[in-house]
Amino acid sequence: MESSLLELATPGVQGLQPYAPGKPLSELEREYGIRNAVKLASNENPLGPSPAVLEALRAEFDNLARYPDGNGFELKAALSGKLGMDPGCITLGNGSNDVLELVARAFLTPQSSAVFSAHAFAVYPIVTQAIGAHGRVVPAHDGSRGPRFGHDLESMLKAITHDTRVVFVANPNNPTGTWADRSSLRHFVERVPESVIVVIDEAYFEYVEDADYPNAVHWVREFPNLLVTRTFSKAYGLAALRVGYGVSQSAVADILNRVRQPFNVNSFSQAAAVAALQDITHLAESVRINRDGMRQLEQGLDALKLEYIPSVGNFISVDVGRDPDRVYEALLREGVIVRPVDNYGMPGYLRVSIGLPEENQRFLESLKQVLS
Repeated sequence: MESSLLELATPGVQGLQPYAPGKPLSELEREYGIRNAVKLASNENPLGPSPAVLEALRAEFDNLARYPDGNGFELKAALSGKLGMDPGCITLGNGSNDVLELVARAFLTPQSSAVFSAHAFAVYPIVTQAIGAHGRVVPAHDGSRGPRFGHDLESMLKAITHDTRVVFVANPNNPTGTWADRSSLRHFVERVPESVIVVIDEAYFEYVEDADYPNAVHWVREFPNLLVTRTFSKAYGLAALRVGYGVSQSAVADILNRVRQPFNVNSFSQAAAVAALQDITHLAESVRINRDGMRQLEQGLDALKLEYIPSVGNFISVDVGRDPDRVYEALLREGVIVRPVDNYGMPGYLRVSIGLPEENQRFLESLKQVLS
């Protein structure tokens, strides 16, 4: 019966595997009976949300029986003021993943293709295949012409054909932490045909402090086919609330809104996001903790003589030099949750989120013990 039901699904869905999230702490406690574990698996903000966010959430309980503002007026207004873009250029999503899926539903068909890099965020192939479109995966840099594991933008450009409708670029990329500089990415966008939607995924935008890292929102007015996605799940610490957004010219936003589900972003998420945008001090502290934590992990991994991919996100992928699944399992038994990334075509690597100093130290000590 189960196999016959699968046959009822569309061909693209039949071949899909569900997205595998990082193991939650509650699951580790159920399976292993471990208490006081640390989770460094899902690129969450260890500082948590701003206190202003908690106040905004409490105020929303009075309206629990009411539907949220389906147009997200206040959140769009807040984003408009921050980004310098008209509210009509903003598409709200149930996380930025939602916006990525809207792109696939609006622009891809079984007769079209999408282009993305190897080792890129898993949602790109998922939404492409679910529609039945062809995913054209471009090998990443091998280190000879660009940063190893980084997007090869020139090869991605060459992979665009007459049937390509979308190209996904993660900047920085998850799980590698690699990124494209301003000049390279700008040159790429300029040469993509206007018939192809360019999605620049900036989920980790707020964490990047390199002077040559581009703010692609600044290019939206120039390129009618450009869409930039961002999220409140990472640096703003609102992962549980699922709220993100896309920035594009109004013509693209109008198309996305035609397939967007009504009330896709709830009232609590909208209120929390507005409050988070206003607390720039909390955001700055989150970035500082990440900067210091990245340095702490890099120094610890150097001391263990392990290779890792230099990252500008809030995570780092490390080559553990042996079977990563066994290391992952051993770390679980030490009460430390990280993320295997062999499904990203990165055998031997584990991805580790940046935590609080004591969480980072516990990971390093546990890893040392496991490897010895």
